[in-house]
Amino acid sequence: MNNSVTNTARLLWAGLRALLVLTLVTGVVYPLVVTGVAQAAFHNKANGSEIKADGKVVGSSLIGQQGYSLDYFQGRPANGLGSNSVNTQYKLILSGATNLAADNKVLIKQVKDAKAAVVKDNSVPGYTVTPSQVPADAVTSSGSGLDPDISPAYAELQVHRVAAKNDLSVAQVEKLVKDHTSGRTLGFVGEPRVNVLELNIALKELTKGS
Repeated sequence: MNNSVTNTARLLWAGLRALLVLTLVTGVVYPLVVTGVAQAAFHNKANGSEIKADGKVVGSSLIGQQGYSLDYFQGRPANGLGSNSVNTQYKLILSGATNLAADNKVLIKQVKDAKAAVVKDNSVPGYTVTPSQVPADAVTSSGSGLDPDISPAYAELQVHRVAAKNDLSVAQVEKLVKDHTSGRTLGFVGEPRVNVLELNIALKELTKGS
């Protein structure tokens, strides 16, 4: 009987020690090491890829924002996010796509309406946009609805409007777009892209100096 109790106590003590050691290693040491490495080697990414303007965090380079006035570059539509959320600026509580089929009448109407709006909004005196110029990302939302980037083609389409709205030359705004166009990741992954938030921050700085 005594041997049985002793063996049980020994096993319980061994299990408790294993629990304490594993808790310390996997629950304290490992998270601290990973956090330390991330902060040291990837500080910005580890903290959410924050973008700052005027000394304040205004968003993330990973999350698209809605609600820009026509003085600024517009991002992709976010039809999948719903109309009863607080998806304004970068204060987001959900993401999602429309999940509508390509031949769905609702989606077709959304695309047609979006294309008409892009043509109307970006046609300014001396520059008329045609429906054939409108790229796909200007009228469709991404899978998450939070895509922070647009194609160079969509950015270039908006150049004349942005220049006219801000009393800038077309050349100035074209250079701004070119300077904020990123190429394919590693030279072959994905497509060239323009981060809308970063571009609009640069635009705001340019208008301050003009």
